[in-house]
Amino acid sequence: MAISVDLIKELRHMTSASVAHCKKALEDTGGDLKKAAEFLRKHGLEIAAKKQARAAKEGRVEAYVHLGNKIGVLLEVNCESDFVARNPDFCQFTKDLCMHIAACNPSYLKKEDVPGEIIDQEKNKDEYYKAHCLMEQPFVKDPAITINDYLGTIVSKLGENIFVRRFMRYKIGE
Repeated sequence: MAISVDLIKELRHMTSASVAHCKKALEDTGGDLKKAAEFLRKHGLEIAAKKQARAAKEGRVEAYVHLGNKIGVLLEVNCESDFVARNPDFCQFTKDLCMHIAACNPSYLKKEDVPGEIIDQEKNKDEYYKAHCLMEQPFVKDPAITINDYLGTIVSKLGENIFVRRFMRYKIGE
């Protein structure tokens, strides 16, 4: 099946993946745009898993203060090189994460950070993780993906190990 340039452009616009990856995903899924986007998302997570062992000692500290100066967020995201830390896609990722944290108020970074005594009291553990763990939450700008999925697409696009190290959310009166 011949894949049109317009279809490749549309998938590239949706996922920010390279032209070659978009073309391969469309070929593998028979030209189905939604399946190709899901294929690229899964592929990004696989790439991210392979890169996790590499040292990430560079990065960026992002700050966000919400309108009205009542909520603020500090976030540290690490990567392997200062070149990637200055990349516009990486910077947009950190800004998006700060706004997400301000909006959704996660308590923990990942599932493993939740104390055992808290999770043992919960009837539905998966729902608790989705509500309280940043990496498991649906992304506020696109609820079809989680923060972990979003991170996977950035790792795939930039080709480096990237991880969220820590965050702190401040709110007046808390």
